[in-house]
Amino acid sequence: MRHMFTTLQERQGCSLNRRRRSLGLTLTILPPPRKPGSQNGYQGDRYIPSRSAMDLDIARFNLLCEAKENTSMLLNITSPIKEEYRKKLAENLLQEKNAKDGKKILVFKKKKRSTLKEDERLNYLLYCDKSGARKSYRHIPHLPERILDAPELVDDYYLNLLDWSSKNVLAVALGTAVYLWNAESGAISQLMQTSEDDDYVTSIAWATDGKHIAVGINSMEVQIWDASKGSQVRRMSGHTARVGSLAWNGPTLSSGGRDSRIINHDVRARDHIASTLKGHSQEVCGLSWSPSGQQLASGGNDNLLHIWDVASTEYLYRLSDHQAAVKALAWCPFQAHLLASGGGTADRCIKVWNTQKGTCLNSLDTQSQVCALVWSRHYKEILSSHGYSKNQLCLWRYPSMVKIAELTGHTARVLHLAQSPEGTTVVSAAADETLRFWKVFVASDKSNAIVRMHAKECGSLLLKAVQIR
Repeated sequence: MRHMFTTLQERQGCSLNRRRRSLGLTLTILPPPRKPGSQNGYQGDRYIPSRSAMDLDIARFNLLCEAKENTSMLLNITSPIKEEYRKKLAENLLQEKNAKDGKKILVFKKKKRSTLKEDERLNYLLYCDKSGARKSYRHIPHLPERILDAPELVDDYYLNLLDWSSKNVLAVALGTAVYLWNAESGAISQLMQTSEDDDYVTSIAWATDGKHIAVGINSMEVQIWDASKGSQVRRMSGHTARVGSLAWNGPTLSSGGRDSRIINHDVRARDHIASTLKGHSQEVCGLSWSPSGQQLASGGNDNLLHIWDVASTEYLYRLSDHQAAVKALAWCPFQAHLLASGGGTADRCIKVWNTQKGTCLNSLDTQSQVCALVWSRHYKEILSSHGYSKNQLCLWRYPSMVKIAELTGHTARVLHLAQSPEGTTVVSAAADETLRFWKVFVASDKSNAIVRMHAKECGSLLLKAVQIR
């Protein structure tokens, strides 16, 4: 009988231990307390957990997570934004980087209260609105709003053949001619055509007034046209090879050529060459002036990115982090001295720079050739176009650089991007000879207020009429 009773106790004890182990609890057996007068005597007591210091909801959350891991039933979250949201949710609930180690099931003393700075650094993903309202997510269309044919669009990574004016007129270079498409009326007209059959347009860029457009051609010449009259205003020389990139800064037009030089033209003067910038050793395929007009960014086929000051002919910074040609350049509209650049096939990276200090703030491997970049004017986002292998457009949230959306449809590399004057639509031009219009930046009142606030800090450039002699 005693043997049977002992066996039953052992069975019950084993069952109880198994249940405790499954819950992550351990039982420590302490020796019985000894009398004070005995040798090596001491008087002990049990360790009693402090329930007031426990967070039973968090403990239950940890147990459920552990159970899911043991049974391999974790949810397979494929969307990057959902994965990011899940991580930030756990961090904010547990107030730790590692959600599982944030709270213990049994604690014996209360943890020190976190400081105000620690509370403030928690990600604003959950609590981004001061009014307490839940953050709303906008719908991003994954299909183009409109598709236009673009026959004879030159498939050349180093050219810049697309631009959208402040008067809502889209210009695109197709072979030997430049065509204009009025986005409001839908009217299409031919602006110009090269005089020689073997010549072709290599770059175009609208002036800030939306009236004049600069055209670079393969025969080493830069032409300026009055789009409202359809007439040529002047022709400018200076390069010894084709002109593949153009950028306006008020009355100054910067041109980059295959001769590795950058020429600043003052279009008001008879002697138009104001200065020549030398820093690249191969073709200059990317040019972009900052919104303030104080800095010029240039990218070349020599894998270099240069930052130039408006008052100097020597570069401020020579940045060599890219491993391929740097064509894609875009200045941030809501933060001063912030530049994004994209590398070619051997690099595939989007890099974000602080041009005031010449430092790289972020680098992202996109897994494909970066052809063009466009910042949103309404959200803290950036859109990139790519080549092999998906020929897609990718929308990234800044500064986390989490991919928000991927837009597909083109069947060849997407060489060019241009943004509408109101900033809601982006047009892409690809080697498949099509133009696709994507309404990715539909503005809200809140987003407009945020961008306007940051734009005031950065300073703005007034649109002035360009007087061309």
